[in-house]
Amino acid sequence: MTNDLNALVAAIRAQPWAIMPEYLEAIEAIAVRAFDEDVLARVAGDGHEAHLEQARMAVAAMGRPMEGASISMLRGNVAVVPMIGTIFPRASMVGASTGGTDLATIMRDMRVAWANEDVERIVMLVDSPGGVVSGLGEAAETLRASPKPITAFVTGFAASAAYWLASQAGAIVMDRSAAVGSIGVIASTTRQEAPDGNGRRGYEIVSSGAPLKRPDPSTEEGRAAIQTQVDAIESVFVDDVAAGRGVSAARVRADFGRGAMVDAAGAISAGMADRIGTLEAELGQDTGRTRATRPGRRARAAADIETRRRAAERSQ
Repeated sequence: MTNDLNALVAAIRAQPWAIMPEYLEAIEAIAVRAFDEDVLARVAGDGHEAHLEQARMAVAAMGRPMEGASISMLRGNVAVVPMIGTIFPRASMVGASTGGTDLATIMRDMRVAWANEDVERIVMLVDSPGGVVSGLGEAAETLRASPKPITAFVTGFAASAAYWLASQAGAIVMDRSAAVGSIGVIASTTRQEAPDGNGRRGYEIVSSGAPLKRPDPSTEEGRAAIQTQVDAIESVFVDDVAAGRGVSAARVRADFGRGAMVDAAGAISAGMADRIGTLEAELGQDTGRTRATRPGRRARAAADIETRRRAAERSQ
């Protein structure tokens, strides 16, 4: 591996991820064009790309683009905000994945929907293996304080970072073939063991509360500092899920998959989601039937700022 490729992988590994582990491996493999990597075959073979394509087509068929939004659509009085593919903090990082979205755009579109007087409720269309941890805590708090009802509809995966955000919605509805979970934080790093650029060995440290995120987590001496970091982030993750779902953090740790993915029936039984349904049914549902989240000052202020910004743009 050349020094440039080492630097690229190092940049990917420079921060913790809330993502299904094989997808982090795939992002690294794609970044260095290592298409012979077995992980790429595993990811390609899980059927997720077909789910992603179906989700993208579903968004395109929703209705009309929502004015002022980047990726969202408007169907009657319902705003559809997609969370599809790997989640990155900013759009500039999305190119490292096989197709994803960025948190900044998702949250901007949410604020546009809050400020739009025609929007009565929001459906967050979710199909994502997770993504980068950066910014998720603030985004979760903002979604939890939404001034308008939010329903998360899971059409494929709502894994890790995606479940972190989806759990803040007033209700989580799942396609009967969907899955949620992978609650936990993962960090990876390398160590030089030979003189040249190829002499690096990869390591992964998985948060203590997610033993099933990797079947054989590494426990060698010298990784305690990284373990402390990912455990601290996991605590924020768990606390946000607990607040969003209205349960205790202890219940999230014990019953919400312990790092594994959980199918629709199991997720509903555990309290991770509310019901099985279809996207069309959710889009056609009366606003009053959707459990609203409590409005908060931050969300109201964000909506007011977005309204003023759009008014200023129109007056120019």
